[in-house]
Amino acid sequence: MRTFILLFIFLLLSSRPATASGDGNFIESDMLASMKPGDKAAILMVHFGTTYEDTRKATIDIINDKIKKTFPGIDVKEAWTSRIIIRRLKARDGIVKSTPGQMLEQLRKEGYTHILIQSTNIIEGVEMESIRREAEAAAPGFKEIRVGAPLLYSVEDYARVADILKKTEFRGNAVLVGHGTYTPATASYAMLDYMLQSKGMKNFCVGTIEGYPAFEEMMARLKTDGTGSEEVTLIPFMFVAGDHARNDIAADWKEAIERQGYKVSVRMEGLGQNPDIQDMFIDHARFMLKHKMKDIMEKKNMYFCKP
Repeated sequence: MRTFILLFIFLLLSSRPATASGDGNFIESDMLASMKPGDKAAILMVHFGTTYEDTRKATIDIINDKIKKTFPGIDVKEAWTSRIIIRRLKARDGIVKSTPGQMLEQLRKEGYTHILIQSTNIIEGVEMESIRREAEAAAPGFKEIRVGAPLLYSVEDYARVADILKKTEFRGNAVLVGHGTYTPATASYAMLDYMLQSKGMKNFCVGTIEGYPAFEEMMARLKTDGTGSEEVTLIPFMFVAGDHARNDIAADWKEAIERQGYKVSVRMEGLGQNPDIQDMFIDHARFMLKHKMKDIMEKKNMYFCKP
């Protein structure tokens, strides 16, 4: 029965075009088609996590359920990356969440052989780095592990997100506030800002809490390149509307912009509540089931073989 179900999924995926996430880095390789009798596949959904039940239900729970419906017959598991949130939830509510490493070990013990890890991270930052490292450490225990891309990975992803944001209703100028990072990956937010401007979306600005563009750069852009409206809508550019959205954005950023003479409102919704954003993550998972990342050294060594 499991073989029949996996064959059905294979045919279902083959009938829909996979969204490429940086085609030059991948080769076609169907993970499900490579499975042998007795093999077991699972999709591991990895989230940063949140202590707020309302935003968890509207984002994490929704996309987990959507993944299950999109890939029937493949078991879907869950892990969270924030150790702080995991600890707080357990202490406060008795809710136990596993880290990616813990869940991968559990899957290995349960006899799973093929794993697709799909996170709901926004950029290829430190959280994705930790996921890839945990996957690499667990790889010897499986026949294959693949890691799907975050929301923003290819140029096409940025363009698609810009088109999705274009449909957002708000008053005045929209300020997208991301988490940010101290690594070079913070350039992802500047790239998004550039993409928005190139599409004529002058009423959007991008800022980050812990990276670049910081509040000062965002404020300068708002004053010089915005629409001139005195109204600003703050929009969390994060999967969930958790602590950062409620404290840093709805309190600190809102008050700071109001001191500049603007009328500020906050859209208290995570990106994960947007069905189109959910579909992007699902498309990344679909793509990775049918492709695998090239080994950079193998790619370089190919040039030695060319005349």
